Amino acid sequence: MAAEIQKIFLEHPQQRLIRRAVDFLKQGRLLVYPTDTIYGLGADVLHREAFQRIFKIKEASRHKLLTLICPNLQDIANWAIVPDHAYRIIRRVIPGPYTFILTATKQVPKIFLQKRKTIGVRFPDSAVVQSLLEHLGRPIISSSVPQTDDGYFTDPEEIARRFPNDIDLILDAGVMFNQPSTVVDFTRSEPEIVREGAGDINALYY
Repeated sequence: MAAEIQKIFLEHPQQRLIRRAVDFLKQGRLLVYPTDTIYGLGADVLHREAFQRIFKIKEASRHKLLTLICPNLQDIANWAIVPDHAYRIIRRVIPGPYTFILTATKQVPKIFLQKRKTIGVRFPDSAVVQSLLEHLGRPIISSSVPQTDDGYFTDPEEIARRFPNDIDLILDAGVMFNQPSTVVDFTRSEPEIVREGAGDINALYY
């Protein structure tokens, strides 16, 4: 079945579409949605079978890291260990276009970690994302929609054509910039920039 595509407003998302998207997530279905950077490929954190579907889509890509999308810092205590120095920096720059690599807790499903001990965490500055999280009541497991080794799909219609049977619902906010989040590793004593992206690096230090 072809993916369902629904036009959504970035600043004031239609709540009927948010509720429909959350219903899809709760059923273990896959959602493509706009963040504050590129389009995310999301699933309900409670549906492990949905993880397998994401892995299938990303099988031929090096962009295989899955990320936990959270509304605020208080929600990640069950999923990640946040050192004091990392907490101070993260609190200062969120919500925003950053992905933080942190040590995972034992409550994180092993299938999510793929033999790693770390987890990526994001707090997007996006009304669509915040509405999804509010209605779902728990984090979203997310990843990028890969196009090539160095790029991402940014056009919802192109995503629908490329993955006609793999994605269930696309929240279409138009074509987005091909600029992913800045990735910061906080598993060491000092933050390490893994990937420079949309997030200002200077904001992490000053």
